[in-house]
Amino acid sequence: MSFMSRTLKETIIRNVLFVFAFVSILILGLIVLFLFQEAFPIFKVTSVTDFLFGQEWYPTYDPPEFGIWPLIVASFIVTFFSTLIAVPIGVLSAVYISEIAPPLVKETLKPVIELLAGLPSVVLGFFGMVVVAPWMQETFDLPTGLNIVNASFMLAIMAIPTISSISEDALYSVPREFKEASYALGATKFETIARVIIPAALSGISTAVILGMARAIGETMVVLMVAGGAAAIPESLFDAVRPMPASIAAEMGEAPFGSNHYHALFATGVVLFFLTLAFNLVADYISHKFKEVGSATL
Repeated sequence: MSFMSRTLKETIIRNVLFVFAFVSILILGLIVLFLFQEAFPIFKVTSVTDFLFGQEWYPTYDPPEFGIWPLIVASFIVTFFSTLIAVPIGVLSAVYISEIAPPLVKETLKPVIELLAGLPSVVLGFFGMVVVAPWMQETFDLPTGLNIVNASFMLAIMAIPTISSISEDALYSVPREFKEASYALGATKFETIARVIIPAALSGISTAVILGMARAIGETMVVLMVAGGAAAIPESLFDAVRPMPASIAAEMGEAPFGSNHYHALFATGVVLFFLTLAFNLVADYISHKFKEVGSATL
């Protein structure tokens, strides 16, 4: 009787979990369907090529221009430079916390970094707008402190906790036998970290970097507040730009419902959706690829 009762409970739990998983996937699918449904009408007005590679974004002009290439370029530039800042700091901080820091320091730093991950983006954007922007404008004699450098720095601060936390978990999961074998062969602590631990955790570290980049390219509030809002291809790092998320957030409230401008913003969201999806697929591929290579090497 108890066996049948336990089997019934397991069946009920399994079915409940299946229902929750199915509902989650269904909701996500409906959101994606709505996104595509609202985006496609713009392509009756402009071609996909002109939309993706057009040099001018003037949706309220007569006739309007719906070229999002400056927005795409801005998103990639800001993401690239934020990654250059965030990756070394995030990975090295993870190495320090996992392998070098004393227990007391480790117990302090890890919660602090995870707490930074929960910092509201509007707070970082406000800091960049009222503190960093005036400082940059005065120090470098710029027309505005709201530019690529400011946005990249703020996005790097947002991406560092993600990269550091995931990388630290990957480093911590490296089997202890690998470290002991390295020390037994006479390797120093630095050599063990550089040649054994990091290569063994490269799968998780690569995933952390890609997910950090995905976080940066999809961020809205920070780039809306500190990137400058200029829908033009930049000529220097101190130019103002408008990444795709900032453009959607800034203009969606002003676009008349059902207008070409409205549909163009949804189409921009579709492009952003595919870019974020590509980042996640690359992260998944790299994770499995490095895991196989690491296992074969070790």
